[in-house]
Amino acid sequence: MKIDSWLLEILACPNCRGELKTDDAADELVCTGTCKYAYPVRDDIPVLLVDEARTPA
Repeated sequence: MKIDSWLLEILACPNCRGELKTDDAADELVCTGTCKYAYPVRDDIPVLLVDEARTPA
């Protein structure tokens, strides 16, 4: 997954506005805020749609 660090600094979780961190093993961006949603990254493009997010187990 190739997401520039400057982009990660400005991206936020669309659900709770928390910070996002990369999970390279799962090709996801994971919210570090209150909701803990995981957003898929397809072809190096983050899909930041709440409907597409995986909820925490």
